[in-house]
Amino acid sequence: MAFVAAFMVPHPPIAIHEVGHGDEAQIQPTLDSYDTIARIIAEIQPDTIVVTSPHAIMYSDYFHISPGEKAYGDMGRFGAPEIAFEADYDTEFVDKLSAEAGKLGIPAGTLGEKEPELDHGVLVPAYFINQYYYNYDLVRIGLSGLSLKTHYNLGRVIRSVADSMDKKIVLIASGDLSHCQKEDGPYGFSPEGPEYDEKLMDVMSRGAFEELLSFDEKFLRKAQECGHRSFCIMAGAFHNTEVDVQILSHEATFGVGYGFGVFIPRVDKPDLKSDDGGKQNTINEFLGYKINQTKDPYVELAWKTIICHVTGQELPDLFDLPKEMLETKAGAFVSVHELGMLRGCIGTISATCNSVAEEIRQNAVSAVSRDPRFSPVVERELSKLEISVDVLGEAEKISSQEELDVKRYGVIVESGAKRGLLLPDLEGVDSIEQQVDIARQKAGIHYDEPYILYRFEVIRHT
Repeated sequence: MAFVAAFMVPHPPIAIHEVGHGDEAQIQPTLDSYDTIARIIAEIQPDTIVVTSPHAIMYSDYFHISPGEKAYGDMGRFGAPEIAFEADYDTEFVDKLSAEAGKLGIPAGTLGEKEPELDHGVLVPAYFINQYYYNYDLVRIGLSGLSLKTHYNLGRVIRSVADSMDKKIVLIASGDLSHCQKEDGPYGFSPEGPEYDEKLMDVMSRGAFEELLSFDEKFLRKAQECGHRSFCIMAGAFHNTEVDVQILSHEATFGVGYGFGVFIPRVDKPDLKSDDGGKQNTINEFLGYKINQTKDPYVELAWKTIICHVTGQELPDLFDLPKEMLETKAGAFVSVHELGMLRGCIGTISATCNSVAEEIRQNAVSAVSRDPRFSPVVERELSKLEISVDVLGEAEKISSQEELDVKRYGVIVESGAKRGLLLPDLEGVDSIEQQVDIARQKAGIHYDEPYILYRFEVIRHT
């Protein structure tokens, strides 16, 4: 729960097809990065998304936090009024943030609203996120003319408020980089433009966030940057926190810098490094730590398999396992999460091996190395992983959604050769309609295509 991730994103309207009319294909790395971030957010399923936007109301000496219960915005000013978004605001978060900022002498609150409509600094990221996930509340925060350090300190307050709430919170630092990187760009060329982008992306790639505060204000003006203060707020949310960083892309095709980054606060776990070079002993100690937490032979087998595979060792044998694991045949899913985000999930709907133990061992390897959505897991990630195993019962055909229960049954949606599955009792999946719709979309089944439903039960080992 609490603050789980932050993302650096640009907000080019042209990235939206209804605005770009095909020109968006010239910034394919940007489109790919947005798709990746949207999928990550969908996996996290945050309760609230906090967006800092340079295009929200900006005062010289005050941070404006959008008030009210909801807001609407569309891309009409960019020729696409049909691209619209209505969001519910997280009023509890807004109230707490305003109060806490006031206690610390940071001028922030909901006064002085002049433009309630959502701006494109919010609408562009929402356009991509909402393709995969939309069950979230919004907090919209404008920038100010105050110092970079004050923006950083506002980020610290955002983090403090997030960590005090029983919600999952992600932060989106919306902002383009330099606008003056090409003669034919919107503001022509200035040498400070590409210099700023290079320097900024270097800082972000190293997670050296406090260096953002040392950027000279005159240099920032000459570079005609858009999002530096937005990034400083995000930096403050990671104050005194180790961060796992993934830079997705950077380009300036149209003379404006578009940079993407994923930033996850690191959770302290046992270190796999061994001072005496005894890798196997260290792995055994780490495995013992995990098993002591789970005390489950299904998860233990998955852990042993994953650790051996990732560290290049022979896979564990299947001796001395409970009789039921060796004599039962069943489909099984192995799910791997890293710092609360899905890192890999591979499974079989029905048995493909001689025992469920073999099924788990096979799918554990695939989950960390063959899930096409993710790169293979590497050794330094092992200490951050959490593993679960779902053993599936037989699937039975049903005649209607009324025979489903999102907590008890998983669902299979089938149309011809297309088949989509969703496990039961997943966080954020609260209705049968939502469960079926997600499974249908995973299979690529259009909403008006006929389909067949199956249900199944699982035993979940965590």
